[in-house]
Amino acid sequence: MPYVDRQNRICGFLDIEENESSGKFLRRYFILDTQLGSLVWYMDNPQNLPIGADCVGSLKLTYISKVSDATKQRPKAEFCFVINAGMRKFFLQANDQQDLVEWVNALNKATKITVPKSCNAQQNVENQKALLDILGPKKQVSYRTDIIGGVPIITQTQQEGGEGQEGSERELLRRSYSQLPYFLGRPTQDRAVIKSGYCVKQGAVMRNWKRRYFLLEDNTMSYFKSDLEKEPLRMIPLKEVHKVQECKQSDIMMRDNLFEVVTTSRTFYIQADCPEEMHSWIKAVSGAIVAQRGPGRSAATPRTTLTV
Repeated sequence: MPYVDRQNRICGFLDIEENESSGKFLRRYFILDTQLGSLVWYMDNPQNLPIGADCVGSLKLTYISKVSDATKQRPKAEFCFVINAGMRKFFLQANDQQDLVEWVNALNKATKITVPKSCNAQQNVENQKALLDILGPKKQVSYRTDIIGGVPIITQTQQEGGEGQEGSERELLRRSYSQLPYFLGRPTQDRAVIKSGYCVKQGAVMRNWKRRYFLLEDNTMSYFKSDLEKEPLRMIPLKEVHKVQECKQSDIMMRDNLFEVVTTSRTFYIQADCPEEMHSWIKAVSGAIVAQRGPGRSAATPRTTLTV
């Protein structure tokens, strides 16, 4: 679901068909910034990318004429909606119907259905080029500018890094499986998987933040480098978990949707993609711990906090 971050911007993950009519949707992190009057999208949440990482694409809100449901236009793309910008149409996929409705409403409210004057198209192109000049030369990145129906669209086309970069990109672009009870690519016949999906975790030594695939089972909470890995980086026995709750230090860490898993040896700081996912993880882990105690031993605890 889209959420409002600390800078009062509407953020969240969506899938976008970047190449028109390709039918290929890519996972991106979107930021709707009404103060700057723009919709930008990145490979991942910018907090998890290297400092200064460029956006993959951007669109001025004044170029958007209408945002609407597109499930009839793209019946094979579930929860699809379309952004009309001049003669270009951007098709996007939401995570569910509520997500679709909230994004459509937010975008329409932000744009107020305003269409730019065509006579300003050349000036807009010059402004966009001037902005790139101000940002300075970036040898590892190339851009493409298309004029579509009087609307200049600047898109990043290539980034240096070869197959290694593409491999990392593929990992970041994989659709979040938070809504699924299990991941089909991993054998689960003998495993009772309660919840799985991608979150961002703080490292114990370097204190850096990395995206990891989490798997919650009856007795353990594990995390992997990606959802394709079979061996976890670490397994956290639930019997060692004392508390799981929304992080009280989120303001200090400047992280949205942050929760903590407190164990006997360490506190794990984990960031979900949205508030709903954060509360879903807290509830799932709390429920698994209570269930592990056995019948008649569950305790009344706050909705988003479990103390063992």
